[in-house]
Amino acid sequence: MKSNFALMILLITVLALPGCRSIRRIGESRQSIAARRLSGQGFKAMHNNQWDVAETLFSDALDVSRADDRAHWGLAESLWQRGEYDLAIEHMEQAVRLSASDPKRVQRLGRMYLEVGRDQEAQEQSLVALATARNSADVWALRGDCLLAAGQLPDALAAYHRALALQPDFPEVQLQTAEIYHQSQRYGRLLATLDRLQDGVGSDATPARADVLQGIAMRRLGRIDEAQKCFARATEKDPSDATPHLELATLSLDQGNVESAKQSLAMALKLNPNSLSPHTLNPNASADPHWDNEIKKQQARLANEEHGVNNSARLR
Repeated sequence: MKSNFALMILLITVLALPGCRSIRRIGESRQSIAARRLSGQGFKAMHNNQWDVAETLFSDALDVSRADDRAHWGLAESLWQRGEYDLAIEHMEQAVRLSASDPKRVQRLGRMYLEVGRDQEAQEQSLVALATARNSADVWALRGDCLLAAGQLPDALAAYHRALALQPDFPEVQLQTAEIYHQSQRYGRLLATLDRLQDGVGSDATPARADVLQGIAMRRLGRIDEAQKCFARATEKDPSDATPHLELATLSLDQGNVESAKQSLAMALKLNPNSLSPHTLNPNASADPHWDNEIKKQQARLANEEHGVNNSARLR
């Protein structure tokens, strides 16, 4: 009798186990659904530029389920938006892990690494993303940026060309491609690239840096009036950028216009007195040696021109 009773208890326990698991799965499923609903609302708020609301919704989603990769991704973007870069990266790493290395999340993580100066980790993520998403223009763009940061210009250019083959109108990639043509002094290709960029977004929406590069190419090719217009347009688009003023100083000295050169150089130094590189989120960034060299070069030219003008005046 006792053995039969024990056997009955064992059978009931065994039969009940699948039911417990099923109940637990239902509970987890409900949590997952609730978290994803909150995440969806968070992305909607994010796209409406309601970043505070979005951050709250993503945080609430993670309170419901820590395993929601979309909530980690959205919270990472919200934190990034307000400058919490390290914490944003931590959540993006979780998003990558929980999504089984989804290429979009991997690409975004690599971009974040690159923008804070963690170049090696960015390189690794770009390769991981390429392994599963070779037809993604965004992934090839990241790969190009990583190679550019490593100083591998020919390989970076090849990666950018792959991105543009997949997405011909890609302003960020077109601008980086133009930067490489500038460094390699291929001014004809530079102008062709920026012409395509302007055709795609319009002259007014073209970044100020594109106008600067276009002006440099025009000056190198002897098209002085067009170069001057490009630099002037760049100063209007980005009044805080010292570079077009330095280029205008160079152009004025080329034409022997000392007073105009003096004014442009003074404005360049006023806007960038510390010679810091403006295109980085890395707080350890140092002075830009190219900028320093250009400033010193144009200051020396200006001094020589003024000395020549003074000597001529004394002779008269």
